[in-house]
Amino acid sequence: MFIAWTTVASRADAERLAGEIIARNLAVCVQIDGPVTAVYRWKGQIEHAGEFRLCLKFLPGQLTALSAWVQGNHPYEIPEWIVVPASEVGEKYLSWSGALPTNPPL
Repeated sequence: MFIAWTTVASRADAERLAGEIIARNLAVCVQIDGPVTAVYRWKGQIEHAGEFRLCLKFLPGQLTALSAWVQGNHPYEIPEWIVVPASEVGEKYLSWSGALPTNPPL
């Protein structure tokens, strides 16, 4: 199992991305946190912005399609996209995850 994170500027964007990702079977679960405050440098200026963080859980077979979909549908010019392998996953959660469809609907 993998875990990935991305952020968006509004709850509406977060809900839209999460809903579409689940509808397309690109992840088994998406959690939305926020608002959180991001502090970063953009075009030479220090910025402070409220954002909503999406935490995505997905199986190895979903990685390529999910990454491509996020990059192609994210509202940011340069979206945060960080993916890490889960070093340990509860047996029941992994069993539930594996029972869900992982192929995007046609």
